[in-house]
Amino acid sequence: MATNSNPDAPSDDDLDNDDLDNDDLESLVGEWLTVPDIGERMGLRLSDVRQMIEDRQVLARRIGPGKVMSVPSKFFNEDGPLPELPGTFTVLRDSRMTDAQILRWLFTPDATLPVQGAPMDALLAGFKTEVRRRAMEAAY
Repeated sequence: MATNSNPDAPSDDDLDNDDLDNDDLESLVGEWLTVPDIGERMGLRLSDVRQMIEDRQVLARRIGPGKVMSVPSKFFNEDGPLPELPGTFTVLRDSRMTDAQILRWLFTPDATLPVQGAPMDALLAGFKTEVRRRAMEAAY
């Protein structure tokens, strides 16, 4: 395992051992796209989609009976991955959330948001600053 130069970031072991129920997360997010689905939809090679995941432009989980690598469909618009996502992921990651916890936070409904739905819906509606402010608060 590679050494992590940031002692505050979750370790690789933390990421591999999420204690969150994947089935619950799968239903909370709703629609997911597989790597081939994304490649077809965006006109990208599969290796480019995998690189997008590796670069944390989007987050992916292994879901379903076949544990297929998939990404929430709301992470994409007609141009590709939403540009607001990587910075939002970083803020949440800085609060020591794992990828599964970030997904749960983004897709859990919150009645106090300026739009109906979850933080992901607020991002889609253009409330990036409000979502990131709340993400920063989650760190404390």
